[in-house]
Amino acid sequence: MTKQSAATFHWFLPTASDGRSLTVGTHGTHGSAAGSDTAPEAGADRFRAPDIGYLTQVAQAAERQGFDGILTPTGTWCEDAWLVSAALARETERLRFLVAFRPGFISPTLTAQMATTFQRLSGGRLLLNVVTGGEQEEQARFGDHLSKEQRYARTAEFLTVLRGSWSGVPFDFSGEYYDVRGATVAAPPDPAPGVYFGGSSQAAGTVAARHVDTYLTWGEPPAQVAEKIGRIRKLAAEEGRTLRFGIRFHVVTRDTAAEAWAAADRLLHGLDPAHVGQVQNVLAASESTGQARMRALHEGFRSGWRRSDLEIYPNVWAGVGLLRGGAGTALVGSHTEVADRIGEYADLGIEEFILSGFPHLEEAYWVGEGVLPELRRRGLAAPLAATRGTRGHDR
Repeated sequence: MTKQSAATFHWFLPTASDGRSLTVGTHGTHGSAAGSDTAPEAGADRFRAPDIGYLTQVAQAAERQGFDGILTPTGTWCEDAWLVSAALARETERLRFLVAFRPGFISPTLTAQMATTFQRLSGGRLLLNVVTGGEQEEQARFGDHLSKEQRYARTAEFLTVLRGSWSGVPFDFSGEYYDVRGATVAAPPDPAPGVYFGGSSQAAGTVAARHVDTYLTWGEPPAQVAEKIGRIRKLAAEEGRTLRFGIRFHVVTRDTAAEAWAAADRLLHGLDPAHVGQVQNVLAASESTGQARMRALHEGFRSGWRRSDLEIYPNVWAGVGLLRGGAGTALVGSHTEVADRIGEYADLGIEEFILSGFPHLEEAYWVGEGVLPELRRRGLAAPLAATRGTRGHDR
């Protein structure tokens, strides 16, 4: 394997719900502890509400284990990412917060002001994850009725105004979606938050090439990821820019491969095919090209979900996508195997890994105590930083 510089590793905040089963809070079936009207056996005992106490535990576990940052998601069924991240910044010391938000639902100048305030109050620990949105039904809930192409065009204008507001001088802009005069903030953020963005469509590639710092992709087999990186890198080069690349995976890792695969199988234990069909019908309506690519990974295997079908590449498992929108793949295996796969993606040019697991508290420790030390030994992760004790805890 080609020697790589240390990558950056993030964890995930389960602000919709968490639990030991994928049936908890599944895509399009929210509103009950079981996550499905047809699967009450999942039960409230498997459901963890995203209250501030539990989310604090997850954030502090990620910080203790040496993750650099944590992704706070956005969506109808999530707690607000800005408010949650601001609250947890007070409960952590060095953990950075990758705050996801939809640019069409907030003005770019106000976002610039919020980001500047967050940077100042947190000591520079904010990152921005710009989510253009791919589901018309959800966009409509917030009064947004633009087409997919229009949403990406608006995102491009949004990012232009956002960065202009941070420039240190009053910024004027007149476009199709935004018209601002003298946009600015009291003082430019120090440092300016990195801008993360994902999208598999041609329109998304254009926005990434021109406006963002880190391009994100959901986990796919290496050949597909390599193709996507090459395409986006070429677009950026045509704009005279270079980008960082990141990837989003769930993880199921244990001391042995057999234990890891048994844990993955338990995530799907007792699934009702009708429930899977309900979720897939919701996901099929998405306009997201990336979501279509996720669904294609388990096409034809939604009634049997055998490991031999859903392991689409060594240690890359598409089982999560049966019930979850967004990232639908997991790295499954022993700590060494998962580190091997991470190294393989790093060889492709991936520099940032956003990881998660079910439930997120326990899995943060499995990854942090098993995989990250192995990656540090290989030089693929930075050494565990010496940190002061988090409030009420010694480390």
